[in-house]
Amino acid sequence: MRAIHLLHDTFVRNLVSSLSAYLRSYLTVNLVSVEQLSYAEFLDGLPSPTCIVSLGLSPYDGNGVLELNPSLVFPILEMLLGGTGKSSATIQRDITEIEQRLLDGLFRIILQDLREAWKAVTNVDFTIESMETEPQLLHLLAPNEAVVSIGIEVRIGETVGMMNIAMPSIVIKMMRQKFDQQWSVRKTHASEAEQFRVLRVLRQATLTVEALMEGPTLSVGDLLSLREGNLLTFDFPVERPIELVVNGACKFTGQVVSTGRKRACQIGTVRPLPYQGRISDDAGAGSGSGPPE
Repeated sequence: MRAIHLLHDTFVRNLVSSLSAYLRSYLTVNLVSVEQLSYAEFLDGLPSPTCIVSLGLSPYDGNGVLELNPSLVFPILEMLLGGTGKSSATIQRDITEIEQRLLDGLFRIILQDLREAWKAVTNVDFTIESMETEPQLLHLLAPNEAVVSIGIEVRIGETVGMMNIAMPSIVIKMMRQKFDQQWSVRKTHASEAEQFRVLRVLRQATLTVEALMEGPTLSVGDLLSLREGNLLTFDFPVERPIELVVNGACKFTGQVVSTGRKRACQIGTVRPLPYQGRISDDAGAGSGSGPPE
């Protein structure tokens, strides 16, 4: 189970980047549980109706299951259609065929990240075979057959829901030797592809930039006597560089200049930030570049 847990840790890290880019919204994804259950117990734990997908596991025999709670499905559908996703979290109904087609792209992204995570152990071609709304109608396995259940919490703003994956234990056992070979030592560094995914999401983040200029020292009495129209003289020579602070950290120095009828700041020097990560700008240079193969 530890190896399965480590593998899906990688999966959820990649999924955060992929879904954030696809939905154009920040979200969090957390691995909540990895446990062995009977297939009947797994189905009993799912909401009804819901969105449940039968997965092909080529080249292995058998089928897996991927389920996405309605509390996530309908907000995601609204976001895909240009909405905020905030008004759909309480909808409880079967999804329509048109909505299933809209979700097809979402599931393909999820399965692509699942394939990439499993490549650390073996190649599994996760494919969509069918989509249902009632868990009890998905007769893929015998009720008492053991499955490995993976519970993943997805949070989009104030919306929270679960994504559940089940794979037959017998398929996992067939891979046991490969798990032992690949996961005997835990990875301690992110791969270049993982770094690229993180950088791709970070490039869309919004930062606050402030230009700081030291002001005069005032007594409390002087401060209380200030009135509208008073002039404050800054003890700050024009030629002295000012500091530019990015989200609270001093990153640049520069000079105050004029541009038309406005004041601006011309960058002078760039300061390295403390504890800067190993991701460099080279990893994302060019809008068409991708992760190294």
